[in-house]
Amino acid sequence: MVGDPLVELAERLQARCIAAGLTVATAESCTGGLVAHALTEVPGSSAYVRGGIVAYANDVKAALLGVPQAVLEAHGAVSAQVAVAMAEGARDRLHADLGVSVTGVAGPDGGTDEKPVGLVYVAVAGLGTTEVRRFVWSGDRSANKHDSAVAAIELLLARVEAAPGGVET
Repeated sequence: MVGDPLVELAERLQARCIAAGLTVATAESCTGGLVAHALTEVPGSSAYVRGGIVAYANDVKAALLGVPQAVLEAHGAVSAQVAVAMAEGARDRLHADLGVSVTGVAGPDGGTDEKPVGLVYVAVAGLGTTEVRRFVWSGDRSANKHDSAVAAIELLLARVEAAPGGVET
């Protein structure tokens, strides 16, 4: 994966997190662990990556990340509310400074008019108010997963760089 923009972002995040003494945990659904993979592809990642949870099924989101069943029922797994709960759950349960989550519809099927293929929510928790962003990608399954992982690491980078004492690029 040398030369992969995803790994290059992970290298930048690692340098900033280590410099600031921050740790990260991931909670992933549609990316299937791609964010955690990218982070751990960089040598030395154990200095700041606490761990990750791939929570594809709703009962796993509830059991391992603490996503309230009522939130899942009211909004569905692909929602801003679930992304926020996943990020906060990863941060809390893995004892990290920052938690990042990704939930969405990677495709090629599974989409609806309300939640089309390519719809993804990315959230980051810690060092301030939890932030969530909505994306609608237009690629195939692999591209949608990759773009979602890039968005997750970029959101983490932005949070670290905005933190007191954060290092900007």
